[in-house]
Amino acid sequence: MIRTVESEPHVSAPVLAAYTYCESVTGQQARNFAYGIRLLPTPKRRAMSALYAFSRRVDDIGDGTLAPEVKAARLEDTRALLTRVREGAVDEDDTDPVAVALSHAGTHFPIPLGGLDELIDGVVMDVRGETYETWDDLKVYCRCVAGAIGRLSLGVFGTEKGARGAERASEYADTLGLALQLTNILRDVREDAEGGRTYLPSDDLAKFGCSAGFSGPNPPEGSDFVGLVHFEVRRARALFAEGYRLLPMLDRRSGACVAAMAGIYRRLLDRIEREPEAVLRGRVSLPGREKAYVAVRGLSGLDARHVSRRTVRRRA
Repeated sequence: MIRTVESEPHVSAPVLAAYTYCESVTGQQARNFAYGIRLLPTPKRRAMSALYAFSRRVDDIGDGTLAPEVKAARLEDTRALLTRVREGAVDEDDTDPVAVALSHAGTHFPIPLGGLDELIDGVVMDVRGETYETWDDLKVYCRCVAGAIGRLSLGVFGTEKGARGAERASEYADTLGLALQLTNILRDVREDAEGGRTYLPSDDLAKFGCSAGFSGPNPPEGSDFVGLVHFEVRRARALFAEGYRLLPMLDRRSGACVAAMAGIYRRLLDRIEREPEAVLRGRVSLPGREKAYVAVRGLSGLDARHVSRRTVRRRA
């Protein structure tokens, strides 16, 4: 069982300012993520915003226009900063608000900060321009950049006392991260191609005649692009189904947060499935009212209860 602190003592002005900065970054740059964490109590919401702000810094290095060797050096600098955080060597008056907030969060929640090292490892793969031959190869990358975030988040959420199967909570959090990342990859297939990146396994691309890539608004001539997308959607749905088993293990508000974030991506997946070629014309997204509905559904506990009933039926 993983437990977290539901409340915290008085937060000093420098730490509060650091958290405020991280929450601002989260609100401006991670709308889907922000929809979820707003359902959390203040200490957890702040800790999650600190995790996001650090993760965003790492992602921005990888996605930027700097030369690969400069990116690699900056990622190592970020790794050194993470080491300072892990060793408790960041003071409250440090000039880096993300380091201050993350250090504070790490002392109040059992966050496995090594997951952020994994994130850096994944972005290093991007900088090197790695491609993936099989799904097993791609899973390694997805676990670094998304599965690790699921496990880090679980350190903030914790599990409920007496939750059945809680020893597998970390596994489910990791799997849910994979589901979200595969959905991201499908959504961003054109954008990634324009940036010179290919994430979908080359084996899958070849199977559906898509090895030529996605440089324009139309699928490669003679390909079965719809078949490729539907194949990957089925894989993502299986990951969601497994990862959702985490929900009944969480307290109500943490479960609502996870259900909201995952629910938004599941609906994105639905849209991609209905109109696969839309991802070649632009970014598929959900309107704000639909995101709000998903958040309300998560807060109601409908998804968690559904998973619980399904799990009971499987055991029967």
